[in-house]
Amino acid sequence: MSQEAVFQALQFEMLDEAEQLRRSREFVRRIAQRRSVRDFSPQPVPIELIENAIRAAGTAPSGANQQPWTFVVVSDPALKKQMRAAAEAEEKESYERRMSQEWLDALAPLGTDWRKPHIEDAPYVIVVFRQAYGIAADGRRIKHYYSEESVGIAVGLLLAALHLSGLATLTHTPSPMKFLAEIVGRPANERAFVLIPVGYPADDAQVPVISKKRLDEILLRR
Repeated sequence: MSQEAVFQALQFEMLDEAEQLRRSREFVRRIAQRRSVRDFSPQPVPIELIENAIRAAGTAPSGANQQPWTFVVVSDPALKKQMRAAAEAEEKESYERRMSQEWLDALAPLGTDWRKPHIEDAPYVIVVFRQAYGIAADGRRIKHYYSEESVGIAVGLLLAALHLSGLATLTHTPSPMKFLAEIVGRPANERAFVLIPVGYPADDAQVPVISKKRLDEILLRR
């Protein structure tokens, strides 16, 4: 039997235009400084920063409000070592046999290869899982709607929250990623979506020189 919708008054803060613009410009300024980092410091990170970022990610909209995500925070060096070994095995196979030359050429300006020391170097690795379907208390499968899109939105919020907390991140999607569920012990209904090393950048961290598309290249007005 389906539940009826229950409503409550919207809690919304109406800002004056000057404050809207100030917040908007400040957010753009800060988020534009985010870069994918592959050189991490072993310096400890307060766990509350990670928890708060996941709290923020958990507020993301989702299909039918099913919230089809699980965030696994890994700090155990032994588990991170396992994850790195498995990821590098898959990535080495990809770089040497699976990837087309066109794909390799596209990656060349970023200077990446199959070696993934950041998985061990970063104090935390967040593995985000997509729940392909839910499981009821009696074991029945529950269909999930728009789970890919929902988890993608949550990951976007997670990255923004971590960056605004003063942390560096990297999105890593080794393919295939089934090994991640096995290493951290997730059930059959969960699929690894992305692996995110998190921490402070190393003192000598470098990032490739890249550019982003201009606003007039991505915004259309009709």
